[in-house]
Amino acid sequence: MQRTSARLTSAATPVTWLGANYWSRTGGPLMWRSYDPDVVSEELRVLRDHGLNMTRSFYYWPDFMPTPYTVDEEKCALFADFLDRHHELGMTTVPTFIVGHMSGENWDPSWRGGRDLYSDVWMVARQAWFAGQMVRRFKDHPAVAGWLVSNEMPIYGDRTQDREAVSSWAQIIADAVRAAGGTQPFSLGEGAWGRENTGNENGFSVRYTAEICDFLGPHVYRMEDDPVRQHHAAAWVCELTGTFGRPVVLEEFGVSSDFVSGPNAAHYYRQVLHNSLLAGATGWIAWNNTDYDNLKHQPPYLHHAFEMHFGLTDAKGAAKPQLRELKEFAELLEKVDFGRTRRADTDTAVVISSYLDTEYPFTRPEDADHVYRTARQAWVAGRLAGLAPAVTRESDDLPGEARLYLVPSTKQLLSPTWYELEDRARTGATVYVSYCPGYHDEQRGPWYAHLNEMFGVEHQLEYGLVDPIEDDEVTFTFIRPFGNLSQGARLTFRAAGTENSRVFLPVEPTDAEVLAVDTHGRPALLLRRVGEGSVILSTYPLEHMAAVTPRVNPEDGVTLYDALGTHAQVRRPVTVADPRVVVDRLEHEDGRVFVWLVSQARQEISVKPVVEGDATLYDLDVTPVDTVSLPERGVRVLELRGA
Repeated sequence: MQRTSARLTSAATPVTWLGANYWSRTGGPLMWRSYDPDVVSEELRVLRDHGLNMTRSFYYWPDFMPTPYTVDEEKCALFADFLDRHHELGMTTVPTFIVGHMSGENWDPSWRGGRDLYSDVWMVARQAWFAGQMVRRFKDHPAVAGWLVSNEMPIYGDRTQDREAVSSWAQIIADAVRAAGGTQPFSLGEGAWGRENTGNENGFSVRYTAEICDFLGPHVYRMEDDPVRQHHAAAWVCELTGTFGRPVVLEEFGVSSDFVSGPNAAHYYRQVLHNSLLAGATGWIAWNNTDYDNLKHQPPYLHHAFEMHFGLTDAKGAAKPQLRELKEFAELLEKVDFGRTRRADTDTAVVISSYLDTEYPFTRPEDADHVYRTARQAWVAGRLAGLAPAVTRESDDLPGEARLYLVPSTKQLLSPTWYELEDRARTGATVYVSYCPGYHDEQRGPWYAHLNEMFGVEHQLEYGLVDPIEDDEVTFTFIRPFGNLSQGARLTFRAAGTENSRVFLPVEPTDAEVLAVDTHGRPALLLRRVGEGSVILSTYPLEHMAAVTPRVNPEDGVTLYDALGTHAQVRRPVTVADPRVVVDRLEHEDGRVFVWLVSQARQEISVKPVVEGDATLYDLDVTPVDTVSLPERGVRVLELRGA
């Protein structure tokens, strides 16, 4: 199964953006009122000297458009100087038009008067006119690398259910940019926060954005309860976003030093950069370039004090640990010639139920959140198991072909999808499904088209009731060998969930073989052979229980997925036994294969990678590698030869 590797290009040459969102320390969002060209050059030089090649910049809307029909020529002259200073240093920038929202405050031009930004025709026309004016002035400057409409427009324009209005607004401004001669890559700057990625409706559609834009730009600032999920939060969003076939630029990510120590900020940046790269991102723009201690009396820093300290440098321009991480990342990208690599194909896919992105009649919002959280946990567990899973969306009719399909803790798929999955098993795939009736008590139960027939069981459910998990832990004991698990092997899972979801599915086997039983001797994992493949049912919501449990990863779901991969004959050229280490690959167009080892361990560890066949691992300095030392939450990149 192919994983997305779409890239930005310039004159048919791949382009990798590695940069920072930029406000000068002279004024933050008000920098154009106190513009200091020498400080700007100094700030840009620090970024450039640490391997960054671009910035994302902002037309602070109240300053650049003082009336509905004029732009401020003095501010435009300052922006021209700003562009010149980028060009002098060999850097580029992506200007953002409607700003709008910024760092905990919305900034209106004085003339807006409360007009709706999406549906008021005059207001939309003013925005399109302003975008066109900026493009005409700066489109030919060599420092302009692209265009963005907004900064997190769902916050500035408010959440709405009116997708037609939002899509029309986006189309009109896109047309204005192109009509004005803006040929550079274009996107919306809305954060890729549409329902397809979040399960929450805000008027924006990632699918439609992909139709009119040249790249998609997630903004990710997650607060999690599990370190491994936290380290993969941005990567997961990049993986979801990549299903729409456009290049993915991680347009905003970062940390405030008020929320994290220096060493842990470095760990976080390292994890986000490498994990999102392996999830399909081909550009990164950190938030943001500098700290703002001298602006403590100025909004938004007056009331959002932590916003002062998201910088890659401190307020005096000294590099913070996260900027040094970016420098190392830039050096690695150059070593592997990243622009000419692609993600290796995978044999594993996580199925994303269409209940994430589609509002079906008489369903509830919790259904979408359930899909999001359980699918993410399955994807993370699959990565820890070395399966490098892709995602396949039910809304797209499950594109691609996999040897192993993971359908985690699932309540709902469309009826035809269940039959399609069984057909794929019939032609050789392994389809794994774990049961879950969902968070809430409305129509609580399995919405499966043919549960008994598909899994070779007779369920024993009582109407309107659930079968609660009463033990604090769920133990699977294997009564026969499975994958790389021997008879007698045991896996233990922490029980968790609501009164509706912390339940199991009672079944009696008919055509299925029982692989594992629970502590009470009940079937816990069953396999039914279908044609050339098989369908496997877990009667417990393993991924859901893990998804709602703090600090759980890596857990025994990783071991189960490893066994599923062995059973399905998933190809894994390089594996590591330690479940704290993610293994994945990029392939260069000249045939070279690069292997990433990404550690989640809180201490230095050594691992001995297992390589298929006669292949050999080498360090990037061409030294053969047998045992690999990984520092705390560290990363090593090796070359696989002879595969």
